[in-house]
Amino acid sequence: MSELGDLSISSLFNVKGKIALVTGGGTGIGKAIAASLAANGAKVYIAARKESLLKETTTELNSRGPGKVEYIVANLGSKAGCDALIAEIKKREHKLHILVNNSGITWGAPYDDFPEAKGWDNVMAVNVKSIFYMTSGLTELLAKDSNALDPAHVINISSTSSVSGFAEGSLSAGGSGTWSYGISKAAVNHLTTTLAVKLSKRKIMVNAILPGLFPTRMTAYGFKTLGDNISRGQPTGRAGLPQDLAGIALFLSSSASAHVTGAHIILDGGRALDSQSISPATRL
Repeated sequence: MSELGDLSISSLFNVKGKIALVTGGGTGIGKAIAASLAANGAKVYIAARKESLLKETTTELNSRGPGKVEYIVANLGSKAGCDALIAEIKKREHKLHILVNNSGITWGAPYDDFPEAKGWDNVMAVNVKSIFYMTSGLTELLAKDSNALDPAHVINISSTSSVSGFAEGSLSAGGSGTWSYGISKAAVNHLTTTLAVKLSKRKIMVNAILPGLFPTRMTAYGFKTLGDNISRGQPTGRAGLPQDLAGIALFLSSSASAHVTGAHIILDGGRALDSQSISPATRL
């Protein structure tokens, strides 16, 4: 084995001075990841549809420092929307170190009356197609000056719904199901694998985070209707926290993961595995 080199946290997990783009960065999971990067000295662009939320988050994160946060209003529901965001990034930067494809939506409706446009087409466009178009459109900026020890990083935000067959549950209203959401996130997992194969020789690492239950706008219905009871099914007794996202995001954004690509990392405190238990009555 070669010389050990610098194994300090400050070296391995260093993102200071890196340039990142986080789509859907105004709220929830995207905001937590953007905050973790900015808190460690990165320059972070956040993009989403609602300018008011972007302004609010940008002001908050810049007040915390030490990194700098800027926002770009964007709608990634079409290739044209993705192309517009890509063009704006290229106007402002000549290099991108980190791309977090976090923008995502869901739709709930009855099994026998699930709409095509909003239920399927829009969900697949935002959750899957945008990841492909954003990544392909920014590949040259990501590849520039990247090397095997300090590669660029793409992080795709999937979901534990991608490995579950349940579309009806506590996160949707009675009689409704999020029929296209888990399927779209399963597609994200496979797209992550495909992009990892395509881009590894360009020194771009592509990985996916599969969050479980986190308090976001998408899970707000469940938290509102069930309150604290929503966490009782969690092996850890709690939902995910921003620091849970920060830890894995910093790992996947830094040279600590320079040799990691194509990974699908479940971040749910063990819920996805625990739900497969054959004999829950024997659980300690």
